[in-house]
Amino acid sequence: MSFQKQYESLRIPLADIISATKNFADDHLIGGGGFGKVFQAILSSRGDTKVAVKVLDRAFGQGDSEFWKEVMTLSEYQHKNIITLLGFCDEEDHKILVYKYASGKGLDVHLDNKELTWAQRLRICIGAARGLAYLHNPAGGQQRLIHRDVKSSNILLEEDWNAIIADFGLSKFAPANQKNTFVITNNTVGTLGYADPQYIQDGVLTKKSDVYSFGVVLCEVLCGRLCLAGGQCLPRLVPMHIKQKNLNEIVWGNIKDEIHPKALQVFSKIVYQCLKRYHEKRPNMEEIVRELETCLKLQEAFDQANEPKSIQISTLLSFKEICPPGGSNLVILYTTSVKVIQKTSKDCFSVRALLKSLKVLYQERDISMHSDFKDELWQMLGKSGAVPTLFIKGRYIGGAEEVFRLNEQGIFRPLLADIPLKSLEDPCKRCDGVRFVVCHKCNGSNILKSVNGGRTTCTECNSNGLIKCPICF
Repeated sequence: MSFQKQYESLRIPLADIISATKNFADDHLIGGGGFGKVFQAILSSRGDTKVAVKVLDRAFGQGDSEFWKEVMTLSEYQHKNIITLLGFCDEEDHKILVYKYASGKGLDVHLDNKELTWAQRLRICIGAARGLAYLHNPAGGQQRLIHRDVKSSNILLEEDWNAIIADFGLSKFAPANQKNTFVITNNTVGTLGYADPQYIQDGVLTKKSDVYSFGVVLCEVLCGRLCLAGGQCLPRLVPMHIKQKNLNEIVWGNIKDEIHPKALQVFSKIVYQCLKRYHEKRPNMEEIVRELETCLKLQEAFDQANEPKSIQISTLLSFKEICPPGGSNLVILYTTSVKVIQKTSKDCFSVRALLKSLKVLYQERDISMHSDFKDELWQMLGKSGAVPTLFIKGRYIGGAEEVFRLNEQGIFRPLLADIPLKSLEDPCKRCDGVRFVVCHKCNGSNILKSVNGGRTTCTECNSNGLIKCPICF
């Protein structure tokens, strides 16, 4: 076939594959599915790369069309959350696909993994959702790809738990950049329990068919079991419990107590929308990604606030106890609004911005506005005390360099664990409540090129690279 010539660079000799798998020996066998058996091997012709070798078995119902669909699809669609095809073999009667090896196996075998926290499960869901969002809305002139067989066993996990979408043998191409793309199919395919009921009934395939299947996967992640396990159908059971407001009754016991109620609320809303009967009622994958990211942020903040007290206390004890007036239970930041020294001004803004981004309640004491604050600082640290200077619960933390060093090491957040959160229900979408943004004129560099090729100081941002947020002011 002439179209095969464009994939010659991916062709792998059968002899190399037989050698790597020891002639498809059982001790190299790691699984199987609708396409056939899967073996693991070290492929010397690909730089001693660890690979997964999938061998077509026509007895399972798939054949040449599914094989070439996978080759064509994965050679064009490349993404962090899409499986990497390293090559293929079609010698003699063999049809073999060779992928980069995913050491974590499929999500289906990890649904009841007690080591997977709720936050880790959310990250896996976000990765898979990003992969599907890319397929549904690819960059450039590529066609939209509808997977048609989204399920937990087709979401593979790498060593760092990064999720990758796999198995494209049943996928369908459709025109991209159109709001309502659909494909009429003569034969409906998919997996029982995951397949879109409207697609099965009408034969009308859209990207929202994948959305339904992904909603089923979300149910499995939440309940810690496969969708049809135990004689119960999760795509029916979960929406019923959401509607009755008793979802906690079916959440997997090992994660039930660690889920933040607001995170569960956001997650359940996504699931309910994904499993809507009709395509037009379901969200698109980009919306799902955004909602899952919101869910993860809520959960991470909750997890951080509930870290063991012993860790928080032992971390704080390593800092010098110098208590500012009224500051035994507060976060106090000494700053200056005078912009004489550019670095000092930037450092004050940077620490302030970090505290705001963490949404903690803190008190700022501007030594240039109140002489009493300068006297406080000098009395505690001597006249060498510089700004910005941060105190947490009566302990001296340090200046900007120390704060950001602690933040990079993951020590800073635990120090703030007992501090109340600042109420900021609707932060500005542009500055996230910090109230300052990078200067659009100099892009934060403070320097502009003049007409004659020289350089001049930016006057738009008063030499500090920042301007007041135009939305907040």
